[in-house]
Amino acid sequence: MSILNTIKDPIRQELDAFEHTFQHSLKTEIPLLNLIIKYLIRRKGKQIRPILVFLSAKISGSIGPSTYIAASMIEIMHTASLIHDDIVDESYERRNYFSINALWKSKIAVLFGDYLLAQGLLLSVKNREYECLQIVSDAVKEMSEGELMQIQLSRKLSITEDQYFEIIRKKTATLISACTASGARSVRATEQVVELMAGFGEKLGIAFQIRDDLIDYQLSSHAGKPSGNDIKEKKLTLPLIYAIQKSNTQEKRRVLSLINKGKSDSGGLSEIVQFINVKGGIDYSIKKMNEYRDEAIKILDFFPDSITKQSLRELSFYITSRRK
Repeated sequence: MSILNTIKDPIRQELDAFEHTFQHSLKTEIPLLNLIIKYLIRRKGKQIRPILVFLSAKISGSIGPSTYIAASMIEIMHTASLIHDDIVDESYERRNYFSINALWKSKIAVLFGDYLLAQGLLLSVKNREYECLQIVSDAVKEMSEGELMQIQLSRKLSITEDQYFEIIRKKTATLISACTASGARSVRATEQVVELMAGFGEKLGIAFQIRDDLIDYQLSSHAGKPSGNDIKEKKLTLPLIYAIQKSNTQEKRRVLSLINKGKSDSGGLSEIVQFINVKGGIDYSIKKMNEYRDEAIKILDFFPDSITKQSLRELSFYITSRRK
């Protein structure tokens, strides 16, 4: 985490203050809700999205109250989406802890996710942050479309590379773009700067998702084998899509049969991963990820050199080199 701590240096005080703002925005008189909220706060992740909001605001102007509201909205909406994802995927673990779905069952998890969505909307309305609300609402709509598009196409096991990039643009990159755009918007940056930061976030978000998809094929620390969760859920991601494109009819039929029949045990998973490696799926995906990351970093050339700009560069490399 030392690299991430260095990245936070330009906004360390703001992030510390954000913790209080975020917790206050979720305050409620309902004991059960407070119990779940405390559980979430104690197990917060790396906070990549709030970091992006504050760095994007600082490189574009002077951080103020609107920035804290934007960061809180993004974090609330993101958390709600993760809770709903866990319900849909029937996942009982999140960041090596029990998910809300696992501890409180699906009914409470759905209602709690809905509560978070409402709190995010109310936070923006009460503070009259309508432009930020527009940015975040557009992102949530696109995320839902992306997830539904992936589900529909995964059932047919026929996702093309173009469709894959459209899916990850919608389901992941739009929220990262909302972070950077709302950060710039919160400091009243010009339309040009807001658009530049939105573009930076979108390209970085695509690289972020490709890295996520690659992690699914990396060796796990406890078993020495890839987790293969995407394969188990019949999700075709870039490494596998590319490998299938480079295979003959017999090879394609064999690997799709393994996936379709749920052959995600040790033997079946190993065969699929070996197929991906032999066909160059991992190397190709790393190449595409780095291309999007470098395109994102290139956008930062518009801004003068600063410690904040350097942190955004370092964050871009951190996102594409992380192992979880």
